[in-house]
Amino acid sequence: MFTKYRIALALALLTLANTALPAGRLLLIGVENQQYMPAYAYEKGVYKGFARELLDAFALDRGYSVEYRALPVPRLYASFFEGQVDFKFPDNASWKQDRRAGKSIHYSDPVIAVIDGTSVRPGRMQDTADTIQRLGTMSGFTPWAWMDRLKAGKTTLSENTQLDALVRQTLAGRVDGAYASVAVINYQLDQVLKQPGALVFNQSLPYTRDYYHLASIKRPDVIKEFNVWMKENHARITKLKRKFGVEKGVTER
Repeated sequence: MFTKYRIALALALLTLANTALPAGRLLLIGVENQQYMPAYAYEKGVYKGFARELLDAFALDRGYSVEYRALPVPRLYASFFEGQVDFKFPDNASWKQDRRAGKSIHYSDPVIAVIDGTSVRPGRMQDTADTIQRLGTMSGFTPWAWMDRLKAGKTTLSENTQLDALVRQTLAGRVDGAYASVAVINYQLDQVLKQPGALVFNQSLPYTRDYYHLASIKRPDVIKEFNVWMKENHARITKLKRKFGVEKGVTER
């Protein structure tokens, strides 16, 4: 009986807390349920990484509560475009452009500078695009820089659901290169596999330089507020980026 009472009390308090939250102060942010550290990761039901600390800091400073809804990449796009989440991170106006047509989407100022490129074993640094026959990437990601070659059948794409598996696949030579964020590959080699330098970003191969943004269809007011907050906290955010190494191998170039 006592246990039932405690459960009932807990549910009542939870309901009270939710109803007591002022309208518009809860931010529902759609995120990827992938391991993509140091930018972000979703592991054992917890969203973490640079993005989590950044967005939590903004919410705390501005008096918001945040709920992270982690979804597979295809479902995340659908949830965002259908209005099931208030925000999407990361996002970029050049991704899935056909699905953005006719929608008023508001983007924050750049949050993270990103190079998406091909990392290869050191012995393949002389490779050209013609010698990359099998390219590895993460499921749900689109290697834009390689699209012409992929469509022409000059290169085939191998997708992997796990980042560490993609890196191991590349190290073993089962794919000729791994296409992903350079900073993310560096983190995986340095922090997870403890093999720094085992793969190297080959700048002679197709790559893109871009940014991650926070995006919203529903809450342009919060996007504006987030932009102001980032400007006011530039030094603080720079320190956070260095802590995670989120732009390692990107902004130094």
